[in-house]
Amino acid sequence: MEVPHIRRLEENVVNRIAAGEIILRPANALKELIENSLDAGATTINILIQGGGLRLLQIQDNGHGIRKEDLNILCERFTTSKLKTFDDLQHIGTFGFRGEALASISHVARLRITTKTPDSPCAYKAEYLGGKLKDNPKMSAGNPGTQITVEDLFYDIPIRRKALKSPGDEYNRILNVVSRYAVHNASVSFVCKKKESMTADIQTSMTKNTKDTIRQIYGESVASELLPVEREYPLLRFKMKGYISNANYNYKSFQFLLFVNNRAVENSNIKKAIESVYSPLLPKGSHPFVYLSLEVDPRNVDVNVHPTKREVTLLNEDRITDAIVEILQEHLENANYSRTFYTQQTLTGEILSESSQKPENTARNESKKLADYKMVRTDSRAQTLDTFVQVQPRAPLDSGESSSSIDRMDIDESSQLSSEAKRVAPRKSLIIEGIDKLRKAVKRSENQAMTNILRNHTFVGCVDDTLALIQHDVDLYLINFSEFSEELFYQVVLAEFGNFGTLKLENPICIADSIEVALEVEEARGSLPSNLQSKSEIATSIANALVENAMMLKDHFSLKVSEDGYIIELPMLLRGHIPTMDKLPSFLLRLGTEVDWETKDRCFHSIARELALFYSAEPPLEPVDANEADVQRYKADHKQYLWQVQHLIFPSFKSYFIAPNCLSKPESGFVTRLASIGDLYKIFKRC
Repeated sequence: MEVPHIRRLEENVVNRIAAGEIILRPANALKELIENSLDAGATTINILIQGGGLRLLQIQDNGHGIRKEDLNILCERFTTSKLKTFDDLQHIGTFGFRGEALASISHVARLRITTKTPDSPCAYKAEYLGGKLKDNPKMSAGNPGTQITVEDLFYDIPIRRKALKSPGDEYNRILNVVSRYAVHNASVSFVCKKKESMTADIQTSMTKNTKDTIRQIYGESVASELLPVEREYPLLRFKMKGYISNANYNYKSFQFLLFVNNRAVENSNIKKAIESVYSPLLPKGSHPFVYLSLEVDPRNVDVNVHPTKREVTLLNEDRITDAIVEILQEHLENANYSRTFYTQQTLTGEILSESSQKPENTARNESKKLADYKMVRTDSRAQTLDTFVQVQPRAPLDSGESSSSIDRMDIDESSQLSSEAKRVAPRKSLIIEGIDKLRKAVKRSENQAMTNILRNHTFVGCVDDTLALIQHDVDLYLINFSEFSEELFYQVVLAEFGNFGTLKLENPICIADSIEVALEVEEARGSLPSNLQSKSEIATSIANALVENAMMLKDHFSLKVSEDGYIIELPMLLRGHIPTMDKLPSFLLRLGTEVDWETKDRCFHSIARELALFYSAEPPLEPVDANEADVQRYKADHKQYLWQVQHLIFPSFKSYFIAPNCLSKPESGFVTRLASIGDLYKIFKRC
């Protein structure tokens, strides 16, 4: 047998082997990218996922960016800005230090980077493959910070790709990573969503309160049962802080968030020790929620023991573990003065016989049967069959009818298909300070009680074209959905800024003609000043202003205006929703009179408000002295309007709507509590 020769592997083979050790799955790649963003000082991190991160994984931050001259070697192995000598490892304070993350990703995926430093006049875009820059960086439009797009992960390692679980499972792993870093970095805003989704699965705001972030991600049931822990051990050169659940909370799996020197890690010894603390306190098979942040002297931590930096080695690990157990036991003992137990009445089955009854002293502790008038007999999550049968928009005008009439507008029935086709383009992750301020203002004005009512309501029915009845728990409310829908669409515009679908008009609409119609209506109402310019001059002026700003309207609001002054496309704010087109002339007029085109922030705010007013729920105009065909057309439009209110607008209140104080206060008159089952019971009882 011939003795084989030892050969030096080619550099490309070495790099691909190393990449396979570091990037095990999409969640590993995202973890590395999040840490890079945090190292760059980002305060906002937006993440977009498609296909569980295999088809698309995009992250955008507002950090300090990357210099243009560094882009050439950015994806080469062992290129880093955080480490110079080996001794630097003894006091490393950043997440990354080896310079392997981007290099590894570029060897197993197609990598594109757009970055802009604060002192750079423009952004630069670069593409990488196999650790090498494909072409010289090109100038590009972009916000300060860095956007990294990873496509076709493991395209050249089919075995690894097949070995991964379903896209849904990989996406859950991604959410787990984002949740951990969002909790630990409460001062950083995180947004994570699927590309095809209209709403974010994780969305946190910048706050100094870690408990609030836990509440946003894990829910009130966790946050309300948390105990803060904090202790410093000078002899062991480490200090600990975090939140642990008390004995009232338990979950089917152990929710353990461990950070060592701000790095998310795993440690089986600490995990087992914590579980041993809780095992006597929790029901069998249930587990606690624990978030711990350990700050250890960097000289006592070896961070270079695992390719993905998932594990670290601690000096005096046994003593540190004992200290953690001690402080957890102390806090749990001090908080164990009360316990909450949940019981449920048996809904079916025979009544227990007298011989099987419990002793009297035990029976006293049994939970009392819930009174009939306190029982909630509806489920806000239930759906009816007609939810899935959409009322189709009326057919376009026949060829024999006039298509130039402004008071009846037609929308191409294929608009939904065309909008979905346009969504194939990558989602734009825009970080615009003015829009962020508007979003925060919406959050500050929230009425939490009304938000909770709308998110957990059951739709009863429309009273008329502006009022509807909803039920929440045992209360019945009358709500002015026309006013609330305006605020809903305003929030949709802010949330989906720059990423709307489109509604393509079957017949492009002349802006000037529409505005003249709106002016005639205002003149008939007597609301126009006497010394005003002629209607044609006003209409032409506004039409010219919209044409001049056509690019901005198309890019940010999906409102397409042709060079000759015609509306071609409108934004689709809710999938399947079509606004009342009778309001279009007034909308175009108000774009000219109510929008501040000079100041960017005011411009975005006023356009968002006008779009919200246009799309808000308002019934179509009932024709006067109309023929039978017009009457039937109106009835079809009105039926579609009511269907949209029940099956599009009210379900949207449940998803991400934030109820403002101005609409929620009783004196506003927009929402009224009509009745409560408990109050009605008292009345009927007296009868």
